[in-house]
Amino acid sequence: LAGNIVRGRAEPIRAVVWFSDLVGFTRISDTASAGTVLELLNDYAEAQVEEIEAHGGHVLKFIGDGILAIFPQEDTAQACTRALDAAAKLGDRIAALNVRRAAHGMPVTSTHIALHVGELLYGNLGSSRRLDFTVLGSAVNEAARMESFCASLERAVIVSTAFAEASGHARRRLVSVGRYAMKG
Repeated sequence: LAGNIVRGRAEPIRAVVWFSDLVGFTRISDTASAGTVLELLNDYAEAQVEEIEAHGGHVLKFIGDGILAIFPQEDTAQACTRALDAAAKLGDRIAALNVRRAAHGMPVTSTHIALHVGELLYGNLGSSRRLDFTVLGSAVNEAARMESFCASLERAVIVSTAFAEASGHARRRLVSVGRYAMKG
């Protein structure tokens, strides 16, 4: 928003929402030292952030072991393609990271990623003493809820119907896993 830091000011945008979470993080954090957990979080966050940014996305928030990012673009099909490319490259990158970490006896994990597209409010919210630059809207909530289906569907990446319909030529890369109702 060109440096706009006024509380309560937000711009409506259409974007791809990326919501990811580390697989088995609670189990790892229950058994590993604080230093080991912090190093794990940093390693996997670095991999995700670099792939998201390399493909035109913007990381907005770290939520524990999760990441909220967006791929804003005038051409929604192109934003979908970039998000899918980032997710695919991330899978390769995490495989290499896991080989390195396992060779040093460090815990390894992977990510679950949900991709959705929708209308968002992009801006600042909070109190007069603490602002948070973020995105708001039902598309964010839906992406977060979708991510929880990755484990039961045994998929590292899932996308919404809205994403599939907006993805243009990238749609041929997608496989239907059925229809599922989300909470709320």
